[in-house]
Amino acid sequence: MIKITYNQAIKQLAAYCSRAERCVQDVKTKMSRWELVPEEQEKLLQYLQKENFLDEARYCRAFVHDKSRYNAWGVYKITYKLKKKRISEALIREALQGLDTEANREQLQRILQQKSQAIKGKDAWEVRQKLIRFATGRGFALEEIDEAFIRLGCSNLP
Repeated sequence: MIKITYNQAIKQLAAYCSRAERCVQDVKTKMSRWELVPEEQEKLLQYLQKENFLDEARYCRAFVHDKSRYNAWGVYKITYKLKKKRISEALIREALQGLDTEANREQLQRILQQKSQAIKGKDAWEVRQKLIRFATGRGFALEEIDEAFIRLGCSNLP
């Protein structure tokens, strides 16, 4: 535990939130390392929200956009990770509405095509199963994966 004053905490948290979008849970985790009383922690959170350093809706939209676009995650994995950060269901739903489903489908096709070139298997069924496990691990639904297989012309696989 580190002893830190309230004013030092404001400066450090403002800088922390300025570098990247943060959620309340990230800030609470950071503050838990400091010897601050709970009232001061709550006061700090209110200050950061009032001064617009901390905005859960903005964080949620940025998280959905970044993880979908740059990490090629599906809706299920994004939702799971946001729930782990204690983001409300309403904010998650709202942020996911801004997701471009067609771009998400194309991205799934692209990653399946790339992965299929790297996967080895005894037969087509084994390759397909490995691709399904890979895509579900990325957070895509089985329906989306089947649709991507059809688009790729792999519908004849078991």
